[in-house]
Amino acid sequence: MNTSQKPLADRMRPERLDDLIGQDHIIGPGTVLFKALQSGRLFSVLFWGPPGSGKTTLARLMAQYSQNPFQSFSAVTSGVRELREVVSEAKKAHALTGKPTILFVDEIHRFNKAQQDAFLPYVETGLLILVGATTQNPSFEVIPPLLSRARVMVLRPLKRDDLRKILERALTDEEAGLGRDAIEVAPDALEHLINLSSGDARVALTSLEITANYVPESQGGKKIIDLKSVEEALSRKALPYDKDGEEHYNLISAFHKSLRGSDAQAALYWLYRMLMAGEDPLFICRRMIRFASEDIGLADPHALQVALAAFEAWERVGPPEGDLALAEAATYLALAPKSNALYVAEIAVRGEIESSGAQPVPLHIRNAPTKLMKELGYARGYLYPHNYPGAWVKQEYLPEKIRGKSFYKPTDRGFEREVAKRMPRPRKDGGKEDQGTE
Repeated sequence: MNTSQKPLADRMRPERLDDLIGQDHIIGPGTVLFKALQSGRLFSVLFWGPPGSGKTTLARLMAQYSQNPFQSFSAVTSGVRELREVVSEAKKAHALTGKPTILFVDEIHRFNKAQQDAFLPYVETGLLILVGATTQNPSFEVIPPLLSRARVMVLRPLKRDDLRKILERALTDEEAGLGRDAIEVAPDALEHLINLSSGDARVALTSLEITANYVPESQGGKKIIDLKSVEEALSRKALPYDKDGEEHYNLISAFHKSLRGSDAQAALYWLYRMLMAGEDPLFICRRMIRFASEDIGLADPHALQVALAAFEAWERVGPPEGDLALAEAATYLALAPKSNALYVAEIAVRGEIESSGAQPVPLHIRNAPTKLMKELGYARGYLYPHNYPGAWVKQEYLPEKIRGKSFYKPTDRGFEREVAKRMPRPRKDGGKEDQGTE
């Protein structure tokens, strides 16, 4: 096929490591894969990541840099019979070059157990270096014997800046890209293309190509791509959103207040308003993590775990599947019991430290690793709680100047009811503090 007739996404596939954008945690200088490519000592690997994140490109770069024979194999169209043909070719290549063949298996998770077993003998003998690509978790989709013989590397959805660089390169590249076509893309149109791609370089480049073919040339032979032309070409309207302007803060504020108000329906609405407008999902995750501590706290200690799990899930899976993890977390946080007791405690303790200064640590709870420190009274009189019933004993831990201060005051909502039972409380005999009940 004529190079110019190939899709833009295929033409713009990086042919050098220096041209690869994104995935620095896998292929950046000093990484295991980078060193392996430099030394030519390759290993079997499973690339797990969302579509358009660079799995196929990395496989081809491995073959190019190592000068090993390369065979591509699709789990959708190939089977054991085709594998035998690949093995036959690999044996011939090994006899000529002494090098193993890199076998790239796209969508390896589509092979059943028996088909995956067929790779094992040739990977074990070193005839084949298996490079598998999958969008599914290899722990569930790839048989253990193959997993034990390959290194799993997780690719992440491309960042907005990465996608912007890829699109800008395609617009200026005169050999493989659109550089000869004199195309000018308005900033808001470029942002809309990035929004629609959901971290997928292939989608971003394909959308750019479709739009470029849709837009007519002006009288001067130039093509001007504005937001309207992108919307018309792709039949996808851009939602009003300025990531650095007022709407950005309005939407995140509406989301936060909906969570605080325990309105799951509104929280979901504002969440997807942001996601569909192109907000960074990890920014939303970070706000949910903060919310879990600030507005829920110990009323539901699991809320923080749910928010953290959503962050990790989106990092691992990416869009669109990862978006549902954010929806799950938002719904959980909205419906969880609320308490800002920890937030109030934080403000109170920071204020106390600012007003009273750096108070000295009481002698009896200081560390005493040396004889001199012990002679000076360090740790003298310290009572070891585990030596007392219930692992609790009446003892002062705050500096003398601020004794009796109370910063954290649990509510009676959710799990904080249980927390309150464990807090020291006034005794009936003179107002002294006593341990809370279990």
